[in-house]
Amino acid sequence: MANILELRTENIKKFVADQDIVTLQPEVDRCHQDLESGRKEGAEYLGWLHLPSQTAPDHLKEIEQSAKWIRDNCEAFVSVGIGGSYLGAKAAIDFGSHAFLNQRSSIARGGPEIYFAGQNISSDYLHDLLEILEDKKVCLNVVSKSGTTTEPAIAFRLLKQFMEKKYGSDELRKRIFVTTDPERGALKQLAGEEGYRCFVIPDNVGGRYSVLTPVGLLPIAVAGMDIGELIAGARECENLATRHTGLDSNPVYRYAVIRNVLYQKGKTIELMAAFHPALQTVVEWWRQLAGESEGKEAKGIFPATAEYTADLHSLGQWVQEGNRILYETFLRVASSGHFMEISESPGNQDGLNYLTGRSLDEVNEKAWQGTARAHLEGGVPNMTLTMKDRSAYSLGYLFYFFQRAVAMSGSLMGVNPFDQPGVEFYKKNMFQLLNKPGYEKGK
Repeated sequence: MANILELRTENIKKFVADQDIVTLQPEVDRCHQDLESGRKEGAEYLGWLHLPSQTAPDHLKEIEQSAKWIRDNCEAFVSVGIGGSYLGAKAAIDFGSHAFLNQRSSIARGGPEIYFAGQNISSDYLHDLLEILEDKKVCLNVVSKSGTTTEPAIAFRLLKQFMEKKYGSDELRKRIFVTTDPERGALKQLAGEEGYRCFVIPDNVGGRYSVLTPVGLLPIAVAGMDIGELIAGARECENLATRHTGLDSNPVYRYAVIRNVLYQKGKTIELMAAFHPALQTVVEWWRQLAGESEGKEAKGIFPATAEYTADLHSLGQWVQEGNRILYETFLRVASSGHFMEISESPGNQDGLNYLTGRSLDEVNEKAWQGTARAHLEGGVPNMTLTMKDRSAYSLGYLFYFFQRAVAMSGSLMGVNPFDQPGVEFYKKNMFQLLNKPGYEKGK
């Protein structure tokens, strides 16, 4: 475990006693059994629980074959989706790719430029995207169980019309890939009628838990990440979380319990702070996972995110001395993919010669340690999750760690971690305002 993902909790000891944690062991055991036996409320959405160990090599090969065709035949790949239908894929791609992926040459990139659509309703965004795509060979992957979710449905309609003008029907058919419900829905019907290559979103996997299904795996493979390694890392964490429920040996559940104890002590905000730019979208993915899973019945920890050290110059003052209603979880990478050393400057005008010979990773580590100490002294308990590296294996481990931890945390709070009834309220009001048939006022 320590080699892949390490959980450090020494900075919560002033706020969370060992007895606070031990007391919750029986409840953890009960919730674990409910998850494993399918007795948990929302059990119809537990398909993610043992997905890594149940993912067949042939399934991955099928996805990789389509990804290879896309990489060989297009210059720009657009993933169309919202929420869990795009965040996991974008998190993985941002985590594992060059920081300026789309600005690199096609040879250096080794595949297409990657774009996302359907996560907003912005005419400027769609206009600018279509402008970028105008002179490129394009492939689309539209991700939606129903095919009628407003934001991606609008984006797909416009992108499909753009591609219909660009390609004949036979060529268009090859360039659109659909990830949707196995049997029903508007998108499934369209894929059948038009002959698009189709991948399945399992019925028993909700959107925010779907990153390790074709929802995430196809775009991740198109970006060049090894999805076999991604699944293998998730499988290792699955095995650990399944075998041991003891809070001294199961860091997944220990993290979930500490969150709940802090919540009961009035720490109602968790600030997940990434200490590496490559983790920025990963914490956004976590934010949806935690927010939709726990925020219901007037309960739930509010999931906030930050990128340090940048946000220490914007949020740092509030965290250090503001309202004491939050705790922090730092997410960091032990080792970057590249080594950069600070060299000596003869004039030392910037006063940095004291750092000569030190790596940027070392300086960033000291920034994390200094932040953790300062915020603890300011009354903010904090934990740290340290990933071994930026490999697909480590990321798969982290994805599963958070999925299992949030499921346990929501269960301990007494809510169903697998539904999201509150999401529908804004849609109903928006549909009424737009005069959508069936949503007239009073219906």
